[in-house]
Amino acid sequence: MALLTWQEELNSGIEVIDHQHQRIVEMINHLHVARHSLEPMAVAEVIDELVDYTLSHFAFEEELMEEAGYPFCAAHKRVHEVFGKRVMEYRLRFAAGEDIADELRAMLARWLFNHIRGDDQAYAETVKRHLNRFTREHEEGRWLTRTLRRLFG
Repeated sequence: MALLTWQEELNSGIEVIDHQHQRIVEMINHLHVARHSLEPMAVAEVIDELVDYTLSHFAFEEELMEEAGYPFCAAHKRVHEVFGKRVMEYRLRFAAGEDIADELRAMLARWLFNHIRGDDQAYAETVKRHLNRFTREHEEGRWLTRTLRRLFG
């Protein structure tokens, strides 16, 4: 499988989200490189970083949707939860000695692009309107401060 390439059609128009999605694509590519280095420790590090970053991204995205009043936030969150459980199963299989890197990479690539094109594009307009309203009202900093406090204490 070739390295993944970011496609402009995946952009939501929400810079912070697009940046996070692009970072996940980079990490998926790092998994490919680590797998072919034949260094199990390198693969383990990439898997851990990829899973942790993705789960953090989900939490940020969910908070953003909730703040914006996106009506399907709960359903979107459930999709994230199901995906998180699936990825944790891969993590456990890897920890048990199974070579899952290529399978995980293929699943992540397929799932991520489909999720962005469908579920994430669905909330984009609601979130953009919300962010634009806050920008106009000069309260962007307060929203970001609240979000960071909720996510990171």
